[in-house]
Amino acid sequence: MGLLPWALAAGTAAWAGYGLGAQLLAAEPLRRGPAGRRRVALTFDDGPDPAATPRLLELLGARGLHATFFLIGERAARHPGLVRELVAAGHEVGNHTWRHRNAWFLTPRETVQEIERGTEILATLAGEPPRYFRPPWGLVNLVALRTARRLGQRLVLWSIQPEGLRPRAPDEQVRRILARLHDGAILDLHDAEGVRGAPARLLAALPGLLAALEARGYTAGSLGSLLAP
Repeated sequence: MGLLPWALAAGTAAWAGYGLGAQLLAAEPLRRGPAGRRRVALTFDDGPDPAATPRLLELLGARGLHATFFLIGERAARHPGLVRELVAAGHEVGNHTWRHRNAWFLTPRETVQEIERGTEILATLAGEPPRYFRPPWGLVNLVALRTARRLGQRLVLWSIQPEGLRPRAPDEQVRRILARLHDGAILDLHDAEGVRGAPARLLAALPGLLAALEARGYTAGSLGSLLAP
């Protein structure tokens, strides 16, 4: 075997350990909350969106509900007033990195910058650093795990995601959530475009979803309320 194949094999093994290995070894990412209290967490990724997020805040406010928003730092910097508005309304802010890049393809330096820059802008706008970190697409590497831990941010994933890379109609999203619903569920929803048209579908789905949760005896709220004693 020549030098090049050995180098390729070594590089592949190093990448696998850095990305996939970290994914498998991530220490207790939060995927669901405690059972026994009929609570679920509403979490929203990829915002803030200047069109969809204000409408979402109105919808939640009309029902007296709070949620956790995993914000992209670059977008937060473009819409600082919107971040302050959601914090003033009692919602939580979580770190969704600076530019929403795939951790498996970031260098260690880029990884640190993504998480730290997201933290810095959110701490400035919200008045305190975020307590939770959700990596884009739920993907981490070894440096991401260490950086989030150093910053005191708990790694949060989800237990129910009605729409991932594939667009789903609002009624289909509601059906998928209700079919998988469980006590302590963490719902991963999107109020900005990762998947094209996601905010509009979310806004159409959410009233029916919230009504269905209430009809089944569930209280919807933020991660903090889900995890509170």
